[in-house]
Amino acid sequence: MPLVPFARRLTWTLAPFTAGCEGVQSTFSTFGVEAESTRALALIMGIGASLITIAVLLLAAHAVRAPEGQLDHRRGMRLILWLGAVFPTVVLSVLLVVSLPGMRSIASEPHDLRVRVDGEQFWWRMKYEQPGSATVETANELRIPMDRTVAIRLGSPDVIHSFWVPGLAGKVDMIPGRENELVVRATRTGVFRGQCTEFCGLSHALMAFDVIVMESKDFDEWLSAASQPATSNDSTGRRLFEEYGCDGCHIVRGHVQGTPIGPDLTHYGSRRTLGAGTVPLTAEATSRFIRNPAALKPGALMPRFGTMSEADADAIAAYLLELK
Repeated sequence: MPLVPFARRLTWTLAPFTAGCEGVQSTFSTFGVEAESTRALALIMGIGASLITIAVLLLAAHAVRAPEGQLDHRRGMRLILWLGAVFPTVVLSVLLVVSLPGMRSIASEPHDLRVRVDGEQFWWRMKYEQPGSATVETANELRIPMDRTVAIRLGSPDVIHSFWVPGLAGKVDMIPGRENELVVRATRTGVFRGQCTEFCGLSHALMAFDVIVMESKDFDEWLSAASQPATSNDSTGRRLFEEYGCDGCHIVRGHVQGTPIGPDLTHYGSRRTLGAGTVPLTAEATSRFIRNPAALKPGALMPRFGTMSEADADAIAAYLLELK
């Protein structure tokens, strides 16, 4: 086969395997200390495996073309000793020494930021816990400061979920009745994506979240603002929010005490997406979701408001988008 057509076919064959190597949800597009160590180890092992494969192929080609009788029993046993015993031992020992530092977990201190993340069907509850300060609750967005250690405590009140931000750190299961901890340190700012990687129900594939890495000063300002109650609002949407019983599952701090069954909506309008990364946050999408959540997110536990008029849903959506 001519070289150019072969190379073209090989490129088209391998292209799908490289599709996930860039972007906001890629193990090769790293922004965390642990993910960077994993990527470095993967590259070292990939290069090592490639060199070994090339060496084996060259050895096989030499053995096929060698004159008959050139390799006697004594030389064969020596070849087996060096290539079958000594060489693998040296390679595996080097890989072990190189990989051990990357296996060490990041240590956390009592003064480090702590975030409690609960996976629910099918969204994420985020609680920022700082010594001496009130807990700040948000949903479906994990904001963390750059170059600061963050201890993330992971749990679930319903079924098994799995927390994974490919560019930040490895995946960790979220098991009802058990608490796991993931300590991370982000190395660059930006907006990235996390995903549930354990099948948890009908909308498992629609259970994502944004990871927003901020400069340390900007994060502190955001956390201070997020701890404040909602600003004064006496719109029609706020009245309808209470009349339709939305406060039976939601809290809007400063407006309605509510019940924390569903996401805290105090600063709903400042979020980027609706339905845990399902669609961009807009008035139209919010209104549709209020009237029939299952149409956008099958299996969602939020009830359908079949008798609510479109005008009422639009008014409630406008009210929620003003909560920033």
